[in-house]
Amino acid sequence: MDRLYIFDTTLRDGEQVPGCQLNTVEKIQVAKQLELLGVDVIEAGFPISSPGDYNSVIEISKAVTWPTICALTRAVEKDIDVAVEALRFAKHKRIHTGIGTSDPHIKYKFNSTREEIIERAVAAVKYARRFVDDVEFYAEDAGRTENEYLARVVEAVIKAGATVVNIPDTTGYCLPAEYGAKIKYLAEHVDGIDRAIISTHCHNDLGMATANTMSGVINGARQVEVTINGIGERAGNTSLEEVAMILKCHKHLGIETNINTTKIYPTSRMVSSLMNMPVQPNKAIVGKNAFAHSSGIHQDGVLKNVQTYEIIDPHDVGIDDNSIVLTARSGRAALKNRLAVLGVKLDSDKLDKVYEDFLRLADKKKDMNDDDILVLAGVDRTANHRIKMDYLQVTSGVGVKPVASLGLNIAGEHFEACACGNGPVDAAIKALKKIVNRQMTLREFTIQAISRGSDDMGKVHMQVEYDNQVYYGFGANTDIIAASVEAYIDCINKFK
Repeated sequence: MDRLYIFDTTLRDGEQVPGCQLNTVEKIQVAKQLELLGVDVIEAGFPISSPGDYNSVIEISKAVTWPTICALTRAVEKDIDVAVEALRFAKHKRIHTGIGTSDPHIKYKFNSTREEIIERAVAAVKYARRFVDDVEFYAEDAGRTENEYLARVVEAVIKAGATVVNIPDTTGYCLPAEYGAKIKYLAEHVDGIDRAIISTHCHNDLGMATANTMSGVINGARQVEVTINGIGERAGNTSLEEVAMILKCHKHLGIETNINTTKIYPTSRMVSSLMNMPVQPNKAIVGKNAFAHSSGIHQDGVLKNVQTYEIIDPHDVGIDDNSIVLTARSGRAALKNRLAVLGVKLDSDKLDKVYEDFLRLADKKKDMNDDDILVLAGVDRTANHRIKMDYLQVTSGVGVKPVASLGLNIAGEHFEACACGNGPVDAAIKALKKIVNRQMTLREFTIQAISRGSDDMGKVHMQVEYDNQVYYGFGANTDIIAASVEAYIDCINKFK
């Protein structure tokens, strides 16, 4: 198997997204997760750009062990000096320096000439090699750089000591065939190319970042520069998870990475949470719909054999299982399967009746959950609950301190409590906690209306942590406060 090196730039290029900046502690948290994921190189920042970036490179260098820590610079000696200082604690260090090579960059950005750009590139690489053995050179806007000139630049920097040459499609302009041909041209026309690794760095402005990256790999690149969830400036960068899973699925390519793919999903969730940047539901590999099936035809096929519509085992990327999502497009097979999972068996006639009711309700709702299904099947989901709510009375309003009185039936015994809170829901839950005296933490609280109108049935989904386990609860009521308490009680009834 041929080895492909994974260069993660989530903490540098990925962090350039407006509003997604991380502090040093958060960057260390992500860096440690990237180490667990198995990335080879972590681009930790652009040290001269800010004191925060400088400090982050230092602290990340201390925090991780085996990945190479990379610091970005321009082709400027002062940039390189600051990067060297920031990398002083790194066990394995790399300086990533470079300059624009396309005619628009040379003419308008640098007001220079092609020959002067080569001189500056060579000088920067030679200067960086005085301090570190591993120097990567980036030819900014290589995607729009004429191939013959690009080959001259790459050959010159390799002779100057560059160990990696980065060929960025900075504007996301290239077509896959065009970018692949560029990598192939360099592999065939640069003297000494065997002494350096060719790297891809593709942007997603036209939605082709991953396609371009894979085209580059197929044509000889052996490092890919990627980000978690494909985040990055403008439309983002190549997604790490997409490249890793493409190679895992297409083993015939004979190329492997060091990525522990089971860590992909938790890493995706961490980055999304810390950067406050939700993952689009239909995002490949890590989107919430990536393994969800709602079409009746697809569901029937998946229930018979998952290979009919899935090329990736969800467990391979750290997801528990696929999801049969019940919607108005679902068939009897999917409904019957969900009922069986919930422990409900119906004869054919009863199933037909429930299915008709299901379709009518599904037409009105965006999605159907287990509680909806159980109600349609005539099952009292609370029948076996040890804890049930007797009554709830809440007083709240403008200028009034919210107060809740709650009565619970716990295994036949009745308990009551009152509590004040920051709001009516908070007061009701505090009263509940007075009765159920356990160390519980509310982790997630989601309210959803079943239908539109002031008399809506409100649904509440909750996640409560108890004894280092997370429990899921559901409540539905026309009174959203009562639905909230029901959801919390539902969680408690599941405690082990």
